[in-house]
Amino acid sequence: MSDQIKFIVDNLNKEPFRKNYNLITFDSLEPMQLLQVLNDVLAEIDPKQVVDIREEMPEQTAKRMLSLLGILKYKPPGNATDMSTFRQGLVIGSKPVIYPVLHWLLQRTNELKKRAYLARFLIKLEVPSEFLQDETVADTNKQYEELMEAFKTLHKECEQLKTSGFSTAEIRRDISAMEEEKDQLIKRVERLKKRVETVQNHQRMLKIARQLRVEKEREEFLAQQKQEQKNQLFHAVQRLQRVQNQLKSMRHAAADAKPESLMKRLEEEIKFNSYMVTEKFPKELESKKKELHFLQKVISEPAMGHSDLLELESKINEVNTQINQLIEKKMMRNEPIEGKLSLYKQQASIISRKKEAKAEELQEAKEKLANLEREVSVKTNQTREFDGTEVLKGDERVMIIFL
Repeated sequence: MSDQIKFIVDNLNKEPFRKNYNLITFDSLEPMQLLQVLNDVLAEIDPKQVVDIREEMPEQTAKRMLSLLGILKYKPPGNATDMSTFRQGLVIGSKPVIYPVLHWLLQRTNELKKRAYLARFLIKLEVPSEFLQDETVADTNKQYEELMEAFKTLHKECEQLKTSGFSTAEIRRDISAMEEEKDQLIKRVERLKKRVETVQNHQRMLKIARQLRVEKEREEFLAQQKQEQKNQLFHAVQRLQRVQNQLKSMRHAAADAKPESLMKRLEEEIKFNSYMVTEKFPKELESKKKELHFLQKVISEPAMGHSDLLELESKINEVNTQINQLIEKKMMRNEPIEGKLSLYKQQASIISRKKEAKAEELQEAKEKLANLEREVSVKTNQTREFDGTEVLKGDERVMIIFL
């Protein structure tokens, strides 16, 4: 209790209260004076509480203070039975009731100021439902709720601006520094003008200097434009070469359009598609299902600690040791039939992997060919839009003659 009273006295002697108490004078205050001190602290938090309690009924004082303490979310110690004791102690100015309230208020004055300010706008007035049947009352209530939401948004933006490092004092300092720099530059320009005025034909020389600066800026702009046009020409040449190569390959494919070759390509495509549907895709689907099952199993397991990981690592080492021992025993048996079978299995596995790799390469090549065909079609349409004519020569070049 002594530390609590000391904290209260120290804060009451500071700004903005300046009570000039000590431990003895504060502890000897009358109940009415103690209530006035509490009211002064509440008035610092909410200016509406500025009241002389001698001119107010004790019930009104207690009701007003209890209402504000409820808004500030002060929770008196004890249960519901102690709440009546708290109200009664607040009415009569009891020290065991008022001291904890003062201690709590003085600990967080700035925070409570903000809370009291927001409560003025965010505590919603409950309108009885029978009154809301009136259209005017309902519209007014709806407008009231919309304004409350707008206030929340604006207040949040205001707080973000306050915490974003935006400082008017720093801006003023920057402005004053720039004004000083501006004055220095003006003075420097004036000095240079005076020095130039003493030179013969200074007006003509100034005009030539301005023209030189303009021409230098124009030269830089033209150099930049020239570089951009070089880059565009380089990309255009590359695109032309790609289109020529694509057209050449397409002409070769069209030249080989015999029935036998078409049937052969169709048979190869059917074999490829059959392999993809019957072997490759089912294997990939099965692999994805196993991976999904494993991941679901991992997710369902509880979180593992360091000791669990060490235990798993030791089990893995034991299993690896057992596997090595079994391999050594198998090698010692030296069974030729099993050796041949393992060799055949290994060769079959290698062939299967090569087959899968070639199938993937073929699929990628088909996708690339489709993209190239689409690009050739786009280029052809663009050429037609420009009213061009395609001329095919013996060396398979394409010349586009713009009319």
